[in-house]
Amino acid sequence: MASLEKAIQSIGLLDQKAMKAARERQDSLTKPLGSLGRLEELSIRVAAIRGEAMPRLEHKAIIVMAADHGVVAEGVSLYPQEVTPQMVRNFLNGGAGINVLARQVGARVVVVDMGVAATLEPHPCLVSKKVALGTGNMRRGPAMTREQALTAVDAGLEVVERELEKGLDIIGTGDMGIGNTTASSAITAAIVGEPVARVTGRGTGIGDRQLAHKVMVIEEVLKLNQPDAKDGLDVLTKVGGFEIGGLVGVMIGAAAHRIPIVIDGFVSGAAALIATRMAPQLRDFLIAAHVSAERGHRVVLKHLGLKPLLDLEMRLGEGTGAALAIFVVEAAVKALAEMASFAEAGVSQAERKAE
Repeated sequence: MASLEKAIQSIGLLDQKAMKAARERQDSLTKPLGSLGRLEELSIRVAAIRGEAMPRLEHKAIIVMAADHGVVAEGVSLYPQEVTPQMVRNFLNGGAGINVLARQVGARVVVVDMGVAATLEPHPCLVSKKVALGTGNMRRGPAMTREQALTAVDAGLEVVERELEKGLDIIGTGDMGIGNTTASSAITAAIVGEPVARVTGRGTGIGDRQLAHKVMVIEEVLKLNQPDAKDGLDVLTKVGGFEIGGLVGVMIGAAAHRIPIVIDGFVSGAAALIATRMAPQLRDFLIAAHVSAERGHRVVLKHLGLKPLLDLEMRLGEGTGAALAIFVVEAAVKALAEMASFAEAGVSQAERKAE
């Protein structure tokens, strides 16, 4: 707990000096004012996060947290729990969607076993932080103990520290775990206060009848466990997942080191809801990659006050949306750093005429 409290206390404010310098440079570049639209504001935001007028994003990592959920026993997913360890192996072999997109943007993929319900063989690219063999069935009681929730968050902090040693300028969040949209819907309903039906989607592609069942299960979960919306750790304990807790730790740890955090889809968004409950100042360090096709994600982003960079109707998870958005973020800061100013290029600026 001490390391978590220290990390939260270490999260500073946006660097106003760097923000001002970046804005002044944007306004001096060879283009009409504001003509790069949201890319301009994005570059200024990254400068403020990093504390550098012209930040560079050379070291990129996408952290994919994997864990299983006991609530799968209630029939909320099309896929069996065996898919989680199978997909972890796919990540490690480089064959998943996130591997392809991460290679495209030059980001390393860090795969973390937070609580897969199987014993995974050691692999040089697998980080083992297993809290338990999956969470408990939250329709029967809390998903985990408070101690396990703290362990999961601390594991995320440790992963960030490990990656900092390799160089880390920007981080993307990803997830894998059959049943994790059920946990994410429960978290969202608990924290945002929206009806369960409004924040529950089809996950792996379930039909109308199974969706209605999923909504009913989540309603029962919330009624039974009564998570305290003001206490992020209580919400994680009662209706969360180990990979979600790990992502909370990643976000807090990254913010403490002034690393921009590109959050992926619905599951990452649910983790962000918990993380910002625990550390409200963290919100300034978050960049929304995209808006997921999963129903509750728009609700999450609105609550966080974040505008997504992309809307591609994706709902894969794994950090795939984050990978694509990292490309956009890098393009924004490259334009800031590498475009010539009017003075450097010898180009005449627009005349400022009084209206």
